[in-house]
Amino acid sequence: MKLPCILTIAGSDSGGGAGIQADLKTITVLGGFGMSVVTALTVQNTLGVYAIHDVPPDFIKAQFDAVASDIGIDAAKIGMLSNIHTIQAVASKIREYGIKTLVLDPVMVAKSGDRLLQEDAIECIVKKLIPLSFVITPNISEAEVLADIKILTDTDIRESARRIYAKGVPYVIIKGGHLPGEARDTLFDGKSFYEYASPRIETMDTHGTGCTFSAAIATELAKGRSVPDAIKRAKEYTTTAIRFSLRLGGGHGPTNHGAELFRESARMMCVQELKKAINMLKYSQCGNIIPEVQSNLVYALPFAENFEDIAGIPGRIIRVGDNVETLHDPDFGVTKHISKIVLTAMRTDPSYRSAMNIVFSEKIVQLCKEAGWIVSSFNREEEPEEIKIKEGSSLEWGTQEAINRIGKVPDVIFDRGEVGKEPIVRLLGYTPADVIEKVLYISTKLKIAEKG
Repeated sequence: MKLPCILTIAGSDSGGGAGIQADLKTITVLGGFGMSVVTALTVQNTLGVYAIHDVPPDFIKAQFDAVASDIGIDAAKIGMLSNIHTIQAVASKIREYGIKTLVLDPVMVAKSGDRLLQEDAIECIVKKLIPLSFVITPNISEAEVLADIKILTDTDIRESARRIYAKGVPYVIIKGGHLPGEARDTLFDGKSFYEYASPRIETMDTHGTGCTFSAAIATELAKGRSVPDAIKRAKEYTTTAIRFSLRLGGGHGPTNHGAELFRESARMMCVQELKKAINMLKYSQCGNIIPEVQSNLVYALPFAENFEDIAGIPGRIIRVGDNVETLHDPDFGVTKHISKIVLTAMRTDPSYRSAMNIVFSEKIVQLCKEAGWIVSSFNREEEPEEIKIKEGSSLEWGTQEAINRIGKVPDVIFDRGEVGKEPIVRLLGYTPADVIEKVLYISTKLKIAEKG
């Protein structure tokens, strides 16, 4: 299968967060081969843009010729084009090489508020580049300029999309990140509207999101996706990059273009760490700590948001005499109950990513205290009725109660049960090894007590 080759035609960001730097990172992570035509050099960091040096039009054309005549171009994206001469040079080469899969990001202003496009160049973009483009990706302020309309409502967004579409581009995606509420983007194909929504992530580290989004769309189109599917995938990628954005510099930090790769690596690590921990359990013959409802051991990804981000043991950890056994290897999204404990704990302290439930006894609670661990509890009789009737909410409520009781995440959370609910001890830790160390300590102490 041929590696898709994607050309970014944009300015260079010396700070590395936007422009061709962001584009090439995005293209690489998403499985394409990135090439570049540099249109401008910017003196830039997270705080602002301090100078712009425009690349001469002839040199822009020479870069274009070198790439197109040798490597070939499956798709291209256009970013910063600061003046009329640059726009004309790029437009002439787009026409010469017949590039049809072209994503236009009409960059006008940097995240810092610095202007990146000269005033008289806007009309040139409208006349020279929009008709050559396949997809255009303006944000709210850019759409206001291109459509000559003030955007305050969803109705305004749709009207701006219609007006921009009328200028000759088949697909218009209006990025709604600058409006309050959820981050919702709107696609118009001349007939229908499509919306792509995601929860708003509260962070100031969003430098380069527009570049990242448009480069991702171009890459996915080069891989053969339809426009709606390419935008959906680009939205997912960009949202992940924002969610794990980097706190670098003193201003608007960059998004994390490698977040998806890091997350996939972390998934493998979670599974491997759980396997090691389970082997320690099996080797240590600690069936004496498995409760009637059986156990599970979980490990969450960094910044886990739901139980799909947490690995556990399918079919649970079961007791066979003095031993413990498992039926399957660890996997993600297989246990909601223990996952709720970890997710609740991580909201207070993200470093607590692992937990396991074990049998309850007053002796075990005492052993935990003697070991110097932080112990807290909750009383099921105090659980509000609206929580009890809501499926799956009890453990979330109980964990938060135990945290609130001492003002931090404890090492141990227990409850003494109620009618139909077995009393349980939950051990929390940073990693499965941390949790298993507690489990084995308790199991050994119980064995010693039984013999003595």
